[in-house]
Amino acid sequence: MQTSELPDLAHTDTTPLHWLATAAAMAAVIAAAGLLQPDPTASASTPHRTTAQHGTAPAVAPDPAKASFPLDCGGLKSVVAEQATGDLDGDARPETVAVVHCDAGSGTPPSGVYVLTRGSGPAPRVVATLVDPAQGMSISEFAVRDGIVSATLLGYSSEAVARCCPDQQERVTWQWKGGAFVRTVRAAPANA
Repeated sequence: MQTSELPDLAHTDTTPLHWLATAAAMAAVIAAAGLLQPDPTASASTPHRTTAQHGTAPAVAPDPAKASFPLDCGGLKSVVAEQATGDLDGDARPETVAVVHCDAGSGTPPSGVYVLTRGSGPAPRVVATLVDPAQGMSISEFAVRDGIVSATLLGYSSEAVARCCPDQQERVTWQWKGGAFVRTVRAAPANA
């Protein structure tokens, strides 16, 4: 038998203590992974919550159903067609952005896009109008991600265009900069 010129590898022999230490380490890793899993009861309809500064209770996004929108519906109710939440101004408190139109029953009523924040009372406060219903626009592809509001605005080039079929489209984003929401037009997707 030839002797090895390498150092003695006796420390690589396993003992029951080694196996016990390995099993304990694996159990700790699995337990930690279980604690970091998302809440299985959370869903898209669950209100968005963020942790406020200094470890206080999580902030809840404003509920648009409790808001009073600057929308003249001539006696009809207003409808919140879409809503999304996110921290738009970086204050660690979520805002809600709502797409709202009058409940016209038929046709395509124009929509407004409003930013809501917590009010001093139970009702949220409208702090910005991103799209005024007086502009006659409909909203599609609406989202809030990473503090940016995005939407596709659908409109009409003239009164002669049927209200069912918008013939103008503009993809836009709004982002909070310098104390105001700055609107940016996004490039239209290239036709494939």
